[in-house]
Amino acid sequence: MRLDVPRKEFSEAVSAATAAASVRTSVTILQNLKIEAMDGGVRVLGCDGEMWVERDVAGAVEEGGALCLPARLLNDLVGKLGESPVSLYTTEGTGAMLEQGASQYRLQTLDAEDFPEPPGFGGEGELTLTMGTLRNAVDSVLFAVSSDSHRQVLTGVLFNYDGNTLTMVATDTHRLAVRKIEQAGIGTNISAVVPEKALKAIKALPVPDDAEVVLKFGSGRIGVEAGNAKVVAQLLAGTYPNWERVVPAETTRTWSVETDQLLEKVNRIMILARDNAYRVRFRGQGDQIVIAARSEEKGEAKEEVLMIAKNGDVEIAFNGRYVVDALAPIDGPGVRIEMTESSRPAVFRPADDESGYFCVIMPMALA
Repeated sequence: MRLDVPRKEFSEAVSAATAAASVRTSVTILQNLKIEAMDGGVRVLGCDGEMWVERDVAGAVEEGGALCLPARLLNDLVGKLGESPVSLYTTEGTGAMLEQGASQYRLQTLDAEDFPEPPGFGGEGELTLTMGTLRNAVDSVLFAVSSDSHRQVLTGVLFNYDGNTLTMVATDTHRLAVRKIEQAGIGTNISAVVPEKALKAIKALPVPDDAEVVLKFGSGRIGVEAGNAKVVAQLLAGTYPNWERVVPAETTRTWSVETDQLLEKVNRIMILARDNAYRVRFRGQGDQIVIAARSEEKGEAKEEVLMIAKNGDVEIAFNGRYVVDALAPIDGPGVRIEMTESSRPAVFRPADDESGYFCVIMPMALA
């Protein structure tokens, strides 16, 4: 095998595929990337046994073939090389040379025949989005994914698709984030829980925001194809809880606030709140929200922010970090906070309510 490829594009491909490589595994081949020289370029493939990330890069191939190289090592080396093209070729035995000008690295290889190829799967559902839309939607909910390994189904994001509306849902039981996208496609009653690791790999694909992305569901897997990049991932097993029960059917109180103002003041007051489980109290008072936090050892703090209220005289406490996370996906200037009473969940949504996003947060005790 012998090839020459642009350093930048090769580095992007190696970085993307390394996101799938397994770090903690006894299966040595999964710590590697498969590098395959084909007509017109090179194919870079990473896998952890449940997810595959693939990227093709155009290049000059003098001799075809395939080999496996250590993922982390290759990623670090290529990322630190200069901008001129990179040469990669096999040597006698089980070695390969990575060259750029006077820089030469001889690396040990493994047999590419042992590397698992991405599985095929039947098409139960399919839709096309732009990469920017997909990235934005994933970012809108990913913060609410659970880290509790005992409830594995909550460590991913639920994708529901009915052929017209894609609904993404994430919850750690303390908060719930939902994003809906209207997009016609193929499929009905698709319900798939996509692992967090796979979504991070998809987001990080070296693909521009205006590129078209095809999402496919079937055979317990999700497939994402974007230009010369592809991700295939096993879905999480288990039944996702009925998240719609958590969303209040009706609310009686509303605060409408400038997003940036609220975000700035909650971020600031959390400096004191972190000593008290990040508990931040919010009290509606006329046309203001009084935001307060205290620390037994360090003192107490108060901030005020203007609002427009509907039946807004209520006091409620939230984990300040959850409020910051809920506000971050709101692009518009205003946020609407909908409540009933201090012991019931509140809904945070954009004031214009056109993005399809909202976040439900469970309150903390006021004491």
